[in-house]
Amino acid sequence: MINLEVPRKMTTLVDQARQAAMAFLRPNSRKYDQAEHTYPEELDTLAALLDGLSASGGGAGAGGVRRSSRGSKSGVVNGANLSLTLGTMEMCWGDAGLLLAMPRQGLGNAAIASVGDDDQVARYKGKWAAMAITEPDTGSDSGAIRTTATRDGDHYVLNGEKIFVTSGERADCVVVWATLDRAQGKAAIKSFVVDRDTPGFELVRLEHKLGIRASDTAHFRLDNVRVPASNLLGSPEIKPDQGFAGVMQTFDNTRPLVAAMACGIARAALEETRRLLTEAGVEIDYDRPATTQPAAAATFLELEADYEASYLLTLQAAWMADNGKPNSLQASYAKAKSGRSATDITLRCVELCGTIGYGEHELLEKWSRDAKIMDIFEGTQQIQQLIIARRLLGKTSAELK
Repeated sequence: MINLEVPRKMTTLVDQARQAAMAFLRPNSRKYDQAEHTYPEELDTLAALLDGLSASGGGAGAGGVRRSSRGSKSGVVNGANLSLTLGTMEMCWGDAGLLLAMPRQGLGNAAIASVGDDDQVARYKGKWAAMAITEPDTGSDSGAIRTTATRDGDHYVLNGEKIFVTSGERADCVVVWATLDRAQGKAAIKSFVVDRDTPGFELVRLEHKLGIRASDTAHFRLDNVRVPASNLLGSPEIKPDQGFAGVMQTFDNTRPLVAAMACGIARAALEETRRLLTEAGVEIDYDRPATTQPAAAATFLELEADYEASYLLTLQAAWMADNGKPNSLQASYAKAKSGRSATDITLRCVELCGTIGYGEHELLEKWSRDAKIMDIFEGTQQIQQLIIARRLLGKTSAELK
């Protein structure tokens, strides 16, 4: 039976992550929100802490935790996925943008850990890997990728364009999704590790964004980029009966982490809102029905319950990965619920706190901007709902669009 309390052995890790968030991330949150595209050099001093959070996953960085091979007969495990999820929540309580800007914590590390072999994991240990999926003409449909990868001896030649690459400018390498044969659809889509200094791999521009402004978001063009065949993650074989399940395994790791980020932001907003309501004389009473309390208190209780549901779904998805259980459905549950809840919670906290919530004296308005991306990247809200519906109804992507 799953127990969704913080395991005792992880309390020290959670405390360390909270201390880092309190000592640096939260105090510098506004500074780097206003100084977009400025690298926070102070983050280098905290990078070792985040390396520690993922050390049990092979040092692959945030999201770089390999799925446990344990079966149900091996007993309950509280391992690297759960610890990284808990640490991510604490750090994003401090600032989500600064966490994403932390060296060696790119989402591409999750792809290497999830799909790569032991040699690839070892070669890119300690590297900062971004991930490039989205293209100008594909949007949320990962299966419609147009970037091509053509075999040429011991190399693949990549051509195409990628947008919205988180930490793309600062990363050491980028995991690029490309198709070996567009005529064969999703089954031909593979992921390749491309070093940033590879000829033809051009940074077009950095995006100006609504939120997570401390993190850079890049647009790349690939013009005859030659990548060693050994940098292809997973099997080079095209298996139509399996679709692109291999590269999609990455999302089983990263979606719970995005959900954890959303939970951290939501909790930060709720804690600050509680403080401001208390200062204003609004009492929140857990022993009385919400309908008998002031409207502000009733609303707060509703938002807090929404947060708790997101939190538990997120821990469940991480726990299942630690215990070798398929968690694709639960990862989408967590991502869909937490992304939407964080957006709703932060906006309504701004509303509850009025002019204080809307101004820059507090961080509430910033959290509402940061939260929106949690409902979009790593699969939009609409895509998560489609995935969940297909799995629950037993429908294919062709049958339910």
